[in-house]
Amino acid sequence: MTHEWIIYQNHLAIDGGDNAVLHPSAEEIYSLIDGEIVDGIQTGNPADIFPHLRFSRRGSPVQCEVTTSEDGILHLSVFTVRKKTRISVDLVDGNVIDHCVSDTEWFFLTGDCQYFTDALVQAGIKDNGEISVPQYLSLRQYERKSGSQYIAFNINEEDLKNSRSLQQNVPQNLHAELYEYQKTGFSWMKYMLGETKGCILGDEMGLGKTLQVITVILSGAGKRSSPVLVIGPVSLLENWRMECRKFAPDLKTFVHQGASRPGNYRDLLKYDVVITSYSTAVNDLSMMKMITWDLVVLDEAQNIKNPVSKRTKAVKQIPRNGSVAVSGTPFENHMVDVWSIVDFIIPGLLGTASQFQTCYSDDVYGAEEIEPILSPLMLRRLVRDVASDLPEKVVIPQPLIMPENEAREYERIRQEILNANPDRKAAGFSYLQKLRMFCTFPSVCDEEITFTDPCVASLKYQRFCEIVEEIVSGKEKVLVFTSYKKMFKIFLQDIPRRFGIPVNTINGETPVEERQKIVDEFNAWNGPAMLLLQPTAAGTGLNITGANHVIHFNLEWNPAVEDQASARAYRRGQKKTVFVHRLYYCNTVEEVVDDRIERKREIAASAIIGNTGVDQDREDIINALNMSPLSQNRYY
Repeated sequence: MTHEWIIYQNHLAIDGGDNAVLHPSAEEIYSLIDGEIVDGIQTGNPADIFPHLRFSRRGSPVQCEVTTSEDGILHLSVFTVRKKTRISVDLVDGNVIDHCVSDTEWFFLTGDCQYFTDALVQAGIKDNGEISVPQYLSLRQYERKSGSQYIAFNINEEDLKNSRSLQQNVPQNLHAELYEYQKTGFSWMKYMLGETKGCILGDEMGLGKTLQVITVILSGAGKRSSPVLVIGPVSLLENWRMECRKFAPDLKTFVHQGASRPGNYRDLLKYDVVITSYSTAVNDLSMMKMITWDLVVLDEAQNIKNPVSKRTKAVKQIPRNGSVAVSGTPFENHMVDVWSIVDFIIPGLLGTASQFQTCYSDDVYGAEEIEPILSPLMLRRLVRDVASDLPEKVVIPQPLIMPENEAREYERIRQEILNANPDRKAAGFSYLQKLRMFCTFPSVCDEEITFTDPCVASLKYQRFCEIVEEIVSGKEKVLVFTSYKKMFKIFLQDIPRRFGIPVNTINGETPVEERQKIVDEFNAWNGPAMLLLQPTAAGTGLNITGANHVIHFNLEWNPAVEDQASARAYRRGQKKTVFVHRLYYCNTVEEVVDDRIERKREIAASAIIGNTGVDQDREDIINALNMSPLSQNRYY
């Protein structure tokens, strides 16, 4: 049977009849021109059919390029350059056609067309034009595994992450006004979850990562067939609950933690968001695996950087439709950290851990090689990048749920106070001092309480170290305020050993003439450092703008004392945004202190004067004595 030659797009093809088009190779075309029968196909000479074409015996090299357009869309082009003219090379179901037709010439392509075909077929790319992020990543991986550099990647990463095509509408029922960079983060995560089913939000501390993720969760509310699971350190569970309640009160949120947590997975299905800790996720893995979660969010995702840990293996087994890793310090020490977190968000993308370690060296060269694959998967903004969006001071509450072992001891002390003072109306603030000391750190209240690791003895201290770790990783400095000298001793014994940074102190025992010298040395220090301060001794007068982080390890009854302490860093001469972290236990005397501080700030802002506050003081004391962390409702 004789078939007809046709020009199909930019190459010669054969009309096979019944709407079938055959795409012979350049070698087959030469054979057919010479009158041979190839695979039962007989044709006329195309030179006779297309007399305007000259059939060249000189080829041109095939090339492949991936670029981003101005609107951030990824584009793939397979092409050749002939007589200084760029000519598109045709693809048929991802197969590179190894010849081209220009206006007056037919010519073959040199180079490894089969290499490009194999790369495109593996990536699921069938034609020139727009490609997805997963397809782009597949091409990157193919090149890496083959050890070749045939594909030109001319990518503008910023365009990729700020593409107009990513823009999503912020949910109208979000109770917050997002900064522009937060809107970008929300839109980018939504896009990536649709494209790759996973991503990493690696913004620096203080930029509102939790709020951005809550916005993503809220945007899908009512459309999901299963809940979202948030897994984080136990120190952050209450913060997640309170942030959801504050910014997305329409979400039904549940904290799955503690001895009385449910054991039937069906009890979790009635919620929009289930919040749990890494340890509980490990212990309840069999139940977690009974649900295909719509989305699993890992907060402080560096907790799974060790690929062989029980925690890492457990969370990767949880069935899910999408994955988000959240961390201000996503990759800390080794390249395998990269593999472990990426393997959570897109399982299998980087192969097995051993395959990854074979391909990528554990040094700066390995980091440079993995960057093109990692960069599209991670959004990381630093404070300095978005400083124009931020206010000069960002206050970050750090609410904590007191763990049961600490809560039982707190309750024992509370009962002792109540038994010694049955007439609560006669109680003064001094009665609450022991409870405040215990909330600061158990051994501050009772020196007979011993410990080997302060992070084990106190959840507050654990959260404190998590904050400090991120500050140190950013090579920044921090002021830490606490009222109690015994706490100074704990800090001084632990922090230099744990973080390898210099720590100095200013308290009531520090000679006045030495205080400015200590401040000057701290401000001048090049690198991360900590200065421990007692509010009464260092809360006024000192200019400590070398630090842009302030941690109030225990809260003060008077908001003026706290504000004056924060003002050591937040003052004239400070060139960075100041982040103020306020740690306190919920349903304890510290919650009453926090409520009192906020109430007094509101009164001051409203210019209400002349109120002695005696009645309110008494009410605060009674409320504090009535609160017990054992009776708090941990499930919402």
